[in-house]
Amino acid sequence: MADPINVEVVAADRRVWEGKASNVIVRTTEGDIGILAGHEPLMVALVPCAAEIVTVDGKREIIAVDGGFMAVVDNKVNLVAQKASLFDEISSDEAQREYDQLSVKHAAGEATDDEVHRLHLAEAQLKAAAKSNKKGH
Repeated sequence: MADPINVEVVAADRRVWEGKASNVIVRTTEGDIGILAGHEPLMVALVPCAAEIVTVDGKREIIAVDGGFMAVVDNKVNLVAQKASLFDEISSDEAQREYDQLSVKHAAGEATDDEVHRLHLAEAQLKAAAKSNKKGH
């Protein structure tokens, strides 16, 4: 078996998750990408998404990120975002309310930069909830 990947997910205000994984799946500006042990060095921009980390013991960690970057080097993956939340920290109902309110303002061209950022985070949280429910987190 290949060496596990060392993964660290960091938000602006805290370390969200750290551990060893067998793979990592995120959505980049170019589409979904999966990272396995021994992946070549890489740096990509992320879009709001539900990052999926499969730990070495087979547990799935779903983390909502509002965008950011991912760097892969020497069998280590660093996900860096302004905001990131573990699935267990997310209230789907609150995220849906926030998304509904802010998407109306955004569509009308009335959303501030902060509100657009909050809209992206709510979108990522809803994606994390859907991914977690679909795959039986």
